[in-house]
Amino acid sequence: MRTPETEESVFIAADNTAQIVLTFDDNRLASILFGQYGQNLALIERRLAVVANSRGNQVTVEGSREACDQARRVLESLYDRLKRGDDLVQGDVEGTIRQALSQGSLFDFDLATARQNFEEINLRRRRVRARTAAQDAYIRSLKRHALVFSTGPAGTGKTWLAVAYAVQLFERKEVDRIILSRPAVEAGERLGFLPGDMREKVDPYLRPIYDALYDLMDPRIVERALQTGEIEIAPLAFMRGRTLSNAAVILDEAQNTTAMQMKMLLTRLGENSRMVVTGDPSQVDLPSGQTSGLADAVRLLQGIEGIGHVSFTAADVIRHELVARIVTAYDEEAARKRERRE
Repeated sequence: MRTPETEESVFIAADNTAQIVLTFDDNRLASILFGQYGQNLALIERRLAVVANSRGNQVTVEGSREACDQARRVLESLYDRLKRGDDLVQGDVEGTIRQALSQGSLFDFDLATARQNFEEINLRRRRVRARTAAQDAYIRSLKRHALVFSTGPAGTGKTWLAVAYAVQLFERKEVDRIILSRPAVEAGERLGFLPGDMREKVDPYLRPIYDALYDLMDPRIVERALQTGEIEIAPLAFMRGRTLSNAAVILDEAQNTTAMQMKMLLTRLGENSRMVVTGDPSQVDLPSGQTSGLADAVRLLQGIEGIGHVSFTAADVIRHELVARIVTAYDEEAARKRERRE
């Protein structure tokens, strides 16, 4: 895809290697596209097996014909994102590369158009767009279902996107409050040995949720909402006996709930509420032999109208390219252990 904002020269050798020269019309955006010290180009080089050299607003890509075409479409898609005024972080680069690789040959595939069709969550502070096909399916499920289960490894955006959707509902006045919860410390939630009041005890375990909130909302609004109770962050044990109406409810790290704890939370869902349950089934900290409430609920509630389930894999990890490799290595080891037991 050649846009009015880019110029392109292509040279193809007899051995099917290619050289593509891309020139971008905005020097400032080109600098952001290439990344500080060329880190975005370096990531493209590693992932697509090409050589990319930049000079000013121009980049030369060399490699196999298919790899060069993939790199070109990745760069043009990311540049199009910058032209729309969106931010560009390493996760966006990684997500675009993954989308390119998942499509195989891109000669007849418009990656930029595909990414433009990905679902968005529009917030006052920023616009959040899905970076992978799995994230796109996740956002669509959040918009369609009152209860959504999201399972998969760390770094896939499960919690962050759930918080973003809850913030959108809150900002649009579709819900009155946001309730964010985690099993604290472990399934037994033994917090008494920690110093301080209850908030000081649980804050370290809920820090990732705080980080997502401050990333997606104005910090002053977050602080005010925490003080008024419009945003509530609490350990799972605090949910017992309540009816959560007109609320966006998120349970994170749900793999560490027991079956009874999960049933307790799911039955708290009140009128005009939405609930998202996230967790990584491969990182269960429950005592040996005890069934995870997340796995149990996903099995029992499969196919029930109004309930969605999106499963992420190592291929969807966007936190850092090494995280995907680490997750894959652990998954392969777990598979080998299962085979030995069988």
